[in-house]
Amino acid sequence: MMSIAEAKAELAPKFEELRRLRAERPDAIAEILDSRRRRPLIQGDGRLFIVAADHPARGALGVRDNPSAMADRYELLARLAIALQRPGVDGVLGTPDIIDDLALMGLLEDKIVVGSMNRGGLRGAAFEMDDRFTGYDIDGIVRDRLDFAKTLIRINLEDADSLATIEANARAVDAAAAAGVPIMLEPFLSEWRDGKVVNNLSTEAVIKSVAIASGLGNSSAYTWMKLPVADDMEAVMASTTLPTLLLGGEPTGPAEEVYASWQKTLSLPGVRGLVVGRTLIYPQDDDVAKAVDTAAAMVHGLD
Repeated sequence: MMSIAEAKAELAPKFEELRRLRAERPDAIAEILDSRRRRPLIQGDGRLFIVAADHPARGALGVRDNPSAMADRYELLARLAIALQRPGVDGVLGTPDIIDDLALMGLLEDKIVVGSMNRGGLRGAAFEMDDRFTGYDIDGIVRDRLDFAKTLIRINLEDADSLATIEANARAVDAAAAAGVPIMLEPFLSEWRDGKVVNNLSTEAVIKSVAIASGLGNSSAYTWMKLPVADDMEAVMASTTLPTLLLGGEPTGPAEEVYASWQKTLSLPGVRGLVVGRTLIYPQDDDVAKAVDTAAAMVHGLD
């Protein structure tokens, strides 16, 4: 196993070139994205395994008991480089800063690239439920020839700021449908608890959030769901006909238990794959390749 420090050292020349291009040739980003080799969204077994890396833009840098695990951008990029070069990894989800870095490093060829749209609900902020669209918009996703859009919809029935977030998500679905861009919606029923926003992951709450999110926008033609694994995923998947990707969520508990929950749910009708970030990019044993390979085997049946 190559250590993360060794991976960073190996990538040092690319990091130097990345810094140079950002300072001297910012137009290189558009050139690279414009010439990027794309692949069909659905191919082969029809399933997707996407690595998520849009957490930092929401001020969510912690992983398990390390509150600044994702603070070192070069370490994060090294971990993503390891993941994106493993067999069975179909793509990456990120905000423009992450996606542009990966483009400059040459890591997005033949990958599904997902643009994260609303990161304004900063973790721990008094305005966290007012989750504004501060990342990609659909015009930017089309301009950069990305493949997918993603939004977060936290619905708090006792917080009026939720309404603006819900409406903004509906308009994002409108724009995505008009542009023919697939858009994954990540809905939760959420509440304030001791000054923090907490997502309700009960089966009933997940089903209700799916019902609300599924009806957003003037067309559902390009809408996908990105859902947490609840206790009764058969009931959850019976609540929607929309293609669904499972999210990894907060990395807590033994990895084996998390993997088992994914494995069971991936067999359900309508489930098309995984979108996972910190659980795999910052695994407990720090072996990114092994963690990613385990998930890829579950999604695509790779040995």
